[in-house]
Amino acid sequence: MSTPKTPFAPAGPGTAAGSAPGTAPDTGDALADAFAAEYSVRPIPAPGPVDTTPIAGTPAALDSLDALWKAVVHETRTRGNDIHLPISLAFAERLCRAYPDADAELVRVATLLHDTGWAHVDESRILSEGFTGDWRKATIRYEHEKQGCDVARRVLPGLGYSGRFVEQVCEIIDGHDTRPVARSLEDALMRDADRLWRFDHAGIALASSWFGMDPATYTDRLATEIVPELITQAAVEMATADLCRSNALLKTAVIR
Repeated sequence: MSTPKTPFAPAGPGTAAGSAPGTAPDTGDALADAFAAEYSVRPIPAPGPVDTTPIAGTPAALDSLDALWKAVVHETRTRGNDIHLPISLAFAERLCRAYPDADAELVRVATLLHDTGWAHVDESRILSEGFTGDWRKATIRYEHEKQGCDVARRVLPGLGYSGRFVEQVCEIIDGHDTRPVARSLEDALMRDADRLWRFDHAGIALASSWFGMDPATYTDRLATEIVPELITQAAVEMATADLCRSNALLKTAVIR
């Protein structure tokens, strides 16, 4: 069921820009190194339109994933996934319009499923271990990635997805938190979508509570820590626009 360029509703107007090319570091991960060499300009310039309007204006455009949503309702009821995953999917679709060479179906399905594994780990450890210290190395993070792959392998074949497609989804899910580098354009777009939801006011409201931060402190963190992690220029532009709107809405310059 994977198609290289899934059709989407037209995106709104936007701009894209590139940055100067740098020297890609040798990570020792052959796939990651190949991806870094192919896309040596970071953030990666967007060949397609970049929509920086509020994400609520462009929810996921197609209903083709409704059967998949219904198959993972249980998994959406943990760690705010019923908020996080739909918003992330909407951002993923915007990113796919900005990067039309990506396999949009792979990005969409991987984004929808990437955090479903949280429903199958010890929920009491999610906040205590997964959001403190060096969180990339937290055992609970590895566990939720493995469980997310198990969910994908359980639900996708019955919906008509090929075995190869399922494994491509799992390759993205496995390591999306714990591996510091992306291995493909699709992997990069999923990672950026996973971060972009935090810049919307709904994401700020939910995620700031996970970290025990007030909105002003959390939005400061978004600007200093999360924006630099974004891989694509489209994501940087979306994040910057959303952060500006959210700060204005939440009065973070005053309420701090």
